[in-house]
Amino acid sequence: MTKRMNLKMIAASVFVAAASATAATAADTFEKYGEVEGWTVFKNVTDSTCLMEKVDSAENAVQMGYTKDTDFGYVGVFTKAETDIKRGDKDAVAIVLGDDIYTGEATGMKGNITSGYTGGYVRTNNPNFVDDIMRQYTMVVFPETEYAFTVDLTGTFKGIEMVRKCQSEM
Repeated sequence: MTKRMNLKMIAASVFVAAASATAATAADTFEKYGEVEGWTVFKNVTDSTCLMEKVDSAENAVQMGYTKDTDFGYVGVFTKAETDIKRGDKDAVAIVLGDDIYTGEATGMKGNITSGYTGGYVRTNNPNFVDDIMRQYTMVVFPETEYAFTVDLTGTFKGIEMVRKCQSEM
């Protein structure tokens, strides 16, 4: 994501997306770093990165963390529900956080994350997006080819603070 916009301005912004996968893979080694406000923070020992994860009662998972080069962060949403998502597929997506909307590209993941989960992730180097995630309680996601869904962001402020502390120690 490169730019924040206000819904009232009705302008568009663009995600900064990359071709390579960034979310955790099944071959990575994780150590639990801590827990805060419903989020579990992990150290990815393989890539020397940190991420946070929350799993809801329907076993949907949200992950947020840093890429290996730490120039980008990512947000991923994964489910055990049946989907048409394929690994590497790219689809347009819009994300609404409060009064702000971000548009860009999500990359599909299937078979290279925890068994049984599929989903997608977006990468960003936009501090406004991260600030919005930290300060909002819900994120509404509008994928190009699927229905819209809402993600609970409760606790992300302290969770992201813990991820940043974890990352600074890596």
